[in-house]
Amino acid sequence: MSCGEPHETDCKDVLAEVWMFLDQECDKTRRELLRQHLNECSPCLEQYGIDEYLKALLARKCGGEAAPDTLKQRLRATIRRTVLEQAEVTVECGPEGKTVEVSLRAERIELPETVKQDD
Repeated sequence: MSCGEPHETDCKDVLAEVWMFLDQECDKTRRELLRQHLNECSPCLEQYGIDEYLKALLARKCGGEAAPDTLKQRLRATIRRTVLEQAEVTVECGPEGKTVEVSLRAERIELPETVKQDD
């Protein structure tokens, strides 16, 4: 998105950093550049307002609540599976969960006893 007007900071850069601005996670100099841009650019200020409202709504509706342990476990398992798939690595446990084999693509590697996981 761009309003078509020249600014010191590009519109797309401002909008990419608007959540950091809202969370006060950028340094003072960058914060001032973003604030200046928002004061000069109506389309970005409008988008900032939408994001600010969304952040406040999320805090109000979800604030203080912790995710259930089952959700955390499912997320961890999904992340682990995705990372292994992207690395083209498989990990297999034996029937008692004490043997770990790692295979890269079609090759199988038996890990040394010191690397194997114990339950």
